Order: sequence, then structure tokens, then C-alpha cells
Amino acid sequence: MTAATGRKNRSGVVALRVGVLLVLVWLPGAWLAANSLIVTRTLEHADALVVLSGSATYVERAQWAARLYNAGRASRIILTNDGLQGGYSHELDRNPFFIELAEAELKRNGVPADRIEVITKVGDSTYMEATYLRDYSTQHKLRSLLIVTSAYHSRRALWVFERVFRGTEITLGIEGPPTGLQTPRPATWWLHRLGWKLVPGEYLKLIYYVWRY
Repeated sequence: MTAATGRKNRSGVVALRVGVLLVLVWLPGAWLAANSLIVTRTLEHADALVVLSGSATYVERAQWAARLYNAGRASRIILTNDGLQGGYSHELDRNPFFIELAEAELKRNGVPADRIEVITKVGDSTYMEATYLRDYSTQHKLRSLLIVTSAYHSRRALWVFERVFRGTEITLGIEGPPTGLQTPRPATWWLHRLGWKLVPGEYLKLIYYVWRY
């Protein structure tokens, strides 16, 4: 074996060890980072379920809210509105708003139309949604809300709602669909384009919200 070949082999072994070390560090770190964004605060019964808007995950949020409604966890569902539109619908001959799609999904899953209430004001952030919901809850004398959102959004959503609702004496809970439906699982989020938007993106938004609010 020549000296050059020996050096090449040693470099290959070092590269392999570094790669294995990175995998051993990255895999649990990525799982922990994703899992740390997920929180649940259970309310056995609330005055209303609140489905936060989310264009990429409106189906899983609406379906989970319908499941909670059908289980008797609340007698009404409130939808927030991000003002965004989805793809073209041949049936409607236009691009429906995601809030319309979410409402339709609720109905398909057994929620009566008269049990669905819509906040028509456009909230372009979780903070604005929470503000509109605080005002709505106060006007309608709601004493408890069970927030429904996607798993990776739950920590920031609860953080925001606790601050916006401070002093209102309105009890807040938060639940959502498990990962693996429309959102990637904590162990494999980094293998999906949406995962990079949801997990690192949520940490960037958390940093901004803590600084801003």
C-alpha cells in the first residue's frame, strides 16, 4: 500500500465517522426540535371550538374539530379567516377562500351549518386571530375556548392566546390532529419540504413573537 493510498483510506474512515456522528446527533436533535413545538391542554368541554386558519393544513384541522364536536366537546365551532384563496374550483367556477373550504369540510364531517360561526375579519397572523377571538368571546359571553390547530403550530398559538386573553378569565385549551396526516412526523420532518417550513419556520416565528409581543 502506498502512502497516498493509506492517507486516502484514513480520510475515508474519518469522513465515515464524522457522518455517523452527525447522524447520531441530528436524528434525535431533529426529533426533539419538532416534538418540542407540540403542546396539548385538554378541556373536557368548552363553550366553543376554535379552528385557526391554515391554508396548508385546513383539512386536518377541520376534520379534528368535527371529531371533537361530534364527541360532544363543544356545541359550536368558530372559524378564523386568513383571507387566502385556494386553487380553482370547477364546481364554484372560482378560487374559493380557505375558510369556505374549511367550513365545507366541517359539514362533510357531520357538523350542522347552524353550529358553525365565522369571524369574517381577516387575520393575517396568529396574533390578529387571537385578538379578534378575544373580542368575539367577550361580546358573546364565552367562558372557555378549545383551540384546534396543527401540531407544530400549537406551542406558538397557545403562547399568543395566553397573552392576548390575559385578564379576560376565559379558559383556554388547545388540541389538534396528530402528525402524519397533513404534517410530517417529528422523526422524519426534515425529509419533507413542508417539514422545513413548519419546524424551523415555527422557531423563527416564535423568536419574532417573543421579541414583538
